[in-house]
Amino acid sequence: MCTILVIDDESFISDLLHKALTIYGYTVATASGGYDGLRMFEAGSFDLVITDINMPDIDGIEVAQCIRSSDKPHTPIIAMSGTPWRADDNGFDRTIAKPFSIKVLMDAVKALTFTSLNSDTGHLNTRLSKVQ
Repeated sequence: MCTILVIDDESFISDLLHKALTIYGYTVATASGGYDGLRMFEAGSFDLVITDINMPDIDGIEVAQCIRSSDKPHTPIIAMSGTPWRADDNGFDRTIAKPFSIKVLMDAVKALTFTSLNSDTGHLNTRLSKVQ
């Protein structure tokens, strides 16, 4: 199954997403902010990143920019925010407006991931689609 990195400074949101995604069979790591999330992203191997936009240390837009300029630029990124218009044209594959239902989250996660492994990398193949 997919490995997902959730980045959010609100522990309640991170915990909720961790529980929901785990129930659906995903492996989930959580980061408490942008810097922590980028450190984990660089050190790990993630098939999808879900990040909040508004965080105090480094915001989700900067997180997306760093991922897009990394050696793993094609990693799908879902933005979640109470101000979803801030995500427009900032490198996100999907944007989810807070508050959102678990169904909306799971629809976005499923749309951005496949279950077949890439024989070259051993990672899950992903498809990118821009839906706002």
